[in-house]
Amino acid sequence: MAENPNIQNEPSGHNRYNLVIIGGGPAGLATAIGAAALGARVAMVERGLLGGDSLHVGSVPSKSLVRAARAAAEVRRAGDFGITVPSGAEVDIAAVMQRLDRLRSRIAGRNSVARLAEKGIEVFVGEGRFADHSHVEVGGQRLHFSRAVIATGSKPAVPALPGLDRVPFMTTDHLFTLTHLPRRLAVIGAGPAGCEMAQVFARFGSIVTVFEQANQILPHEDADAARMVQRALHHDGISFRLDCSELRFEKEGADVIVHSHAGEHWYADPCDRVLLAAGRVPRTEGLNLEAASVGTDERGILVNGQLRTSNPHIYAAGDVCSQYRYTHAADALARVVIANALFFAGDSAGDLLVPNCTFTDPEIAHVGLSETEAKERHLQTMKLPFDDLDRAILDSGEAGLLKIHHDVRGTIKGATLVAAHAGEMIGEIVVAMNHSVRLGSLSSDIHPYPTVAEIIKRAGDQFRHTLVTPFMARLLKKFLAWRR
Repeated sequence: MAENPNIQNEPSGHNRYNLVIIGGGPAGLATAIGAAALGARVAMVERGLLGGDSLHVGSVPSKSLVRAARAAAEVRRAGDFGITVPSGAEVDIAAVMQRLDRLRSRIAGRNSVARLAEKGIEVFVGEGRFADHSHVEVGGQRLHFSRAVIATGSKPAVPALPGLDRVPFMTTDHLFTLTHLPRRLAVIGAGPAGCEMAQVFARFGSIVTVFEQANQILPHEDADAARMVQRALHHDGISFRLDCSELRFEKEGADVIVHSHAGEHWYADPCDRVLLAAGRVPRTEGLNLEAASVGTDERGILVNGQLRTSNPHIYAAGDVCSQYRYTHAADALARVVIANALFFAGDSAGDLLVPNCTFTDPEIAHVGLSETEAKERHLQTMKLPFDDLDRAILDSGEAGLLKIHHDVRGTIKGATLVAAHAGEMIGEIVVAMNHSVRLGSLSSDIHPYPTVAEIIKRAGDQFRHTLVTPFMARLLKKFLAWRR
């Protein structure tokens, strides 16, 4: 695991701060750096490694594996493009993990203690806890704050499943230290992390079975989009046990047997390792929140729209308080905290338009309303498949889809993309929604040919065609006949 150099407590000679931030992950770092740049005196308290789970056991290492797995798949598919690769793709898991460590260390260096100190941020390493309404204690020191921010993130959920405590299992906290490839892997949970890692290890060569309580993978995503991704994962050799009403584990010799009641059938699947990908829970333990009168529930720290807790001097940001458990959301929430905690701005987290992306192959990216929500609001949904999109055909990527939900004026209310790089494309939709660019206006945007992003221009064209009513069509026909 990557290490942050020079981590140590450096008494500053003063202990009064504009902001004391507990947690050095994406939300805490963004808050600290942004506040310090504006002239605030900032202290950050971190009990482990700067960068948080996103850097060490989350987005950064997982996307390193995703890229390695995609390379393996590309080698195996080379014959589809007329390329002969005699030896095929052999995955060296140790080399894959070494590359992961190198890249993680490189990224970690951006937020070392030394670099934070250059920005005027004091870093205290240890277990931070509230002493009262205006003080945080860490390592025997007492830090006074005008405002405090809780940014302690989340941790993998470990569900209480029968027999789980008697078999070896791992979460993403352990996944990225593997030195041997599991021959048979059971993945519990078909959310984004479960699907991403299932595909990664299937492409590496593991026999993978995914177990999910819902009746589709990626339960919070568009059903059509999820089915497209499931077909791709099935093509990679992954088996699914969906609609699991019961799940239990037992040890049988060297094997772990996963018993499941999925749909109308019982299954007993042997595996060597179990990966829990059953979501995440807020990390609030050890903070002594009662001393600061900060309220919580099962979802984490309770905050209002301005991200202020029940203590008006304490705010929260990131996974510990938000339904949007993404690194990019943590950064956006940090900006809301800075504006409200330091400058009484009254910004609301509810105004944020937060996209998400699942980095399977193909990817699913989404922003705004879902199709179900759009129907409830009597909005229209436009569906554009990729099967006649030139670049998709050339790349053998016809298994793609764009759905856009809009009102009669063409105001975009939500969108879902399925494509090889959907996460790169969804930003164009986000910009359009944030800046009130209507669907018809996208028709005038020129995209390079051939690119997959042309599908967005096509959506604009298709909307414009709907504006031509039968009456208008008759008028145009008469006008053009007169012009002949």
